[in-house]
Order: sequence, then structure tokens, then C-alpha cells
Amino acid sequence: MLLVLLGVLILHLIILILLIVSTAASAWTVGGDKSTDLWYNCLTTNGEYRCKPTSNEDWIQAVQALMILSILFCFFSLIAFLYQLFRLVKGGRFFFTAIFQILASVFVMCGAIIYTVMSPDENGTQFGYAYVLAWVAFPLCLISGLIYIVLRKRE
Repeated sequence: MLLVLLGVLILHLIILILLIVSTAASAWTVGGDKSTDLWYNCLTTNGEYRCKPTSNEDWIQAVQALMILSILFCFFSLIAFLYQLFRLVKGGRFFFTAIFQILASVFVMCGAIIYTVMSPDENGTQFGYAYVLAWVAFPLCLISGLIYIVLRKRE
């Protein structure tokens, strides 16, 4: 049982790291000498790297908010798991942790979908590794939430 709990905890930490890197990294869209993330549009000109803030369009602000919410809910579910690990009665399930983790997965999914649909189609650009990390974090987060629903505390 201890190995299962340790495995779930490591999976949770991996998901949290994926979400943080995906939100902070500057590679949601890349192409040639240009890279775009949730916060900055960067361009390399004559060997000089210049960044300007992203536009104030509603869709990019929605993606920013959803990704931050996913990080917060994932972190809160980690705290809830650790609390429930020591305070939950024998045989109890980790429902509170599961709800927060599933909500985090819904937020990251919605943010990635909005970015997919609304990001400008420019020639020579493609989705970068941060975008892929967000999509990888979504099913892992959902699976983790489902594991928390099934998981029972034992002595």
C-alpha cells in the first residue's frame, strides 16, 4: 500500500511540474526566429532577442487564467492529499483530492483547446513543447483524479 501511495504522490508531483513548465515556458508556438507563449511574443532580429507582452485579447487572457487555475487546483489537491493521508479515517476515500485534481484537468484541457482554436495561423509556425506538455498533463491529471476516487486509505 505504501508503494501505491508513493507512486500516486510521484505522479502528482510530475503533473504539477508539467503544468508549471507548460505555463511558464516560452514555446507554445514556435517558428523560425519567433516564439510565442502565454505571456510574451519573442522575436530574434539581427542576433538580438526581443520580447513584447502578448495582446490583451480575451482568449489569451482566458488561457492564462485557466492554466494558472490548473496549477493552483493541482497544488491544492496535493495539499489535500497529504492532509487526508494523515487525517482520513481507515477505509475512507480521497474524494476531496479527486475533485480538485479532476477540476485541474478540466482547466488545462479548456485552456489548451482555446489556444488551439484561437491562436493565429501564421506560415512557418507550429505548436511548441510547452503546448505539448499542457496536452500531456491533461490525461495524466485526469487519470490521477480517477485514481484518487478509487484509492482507499488503509492502515
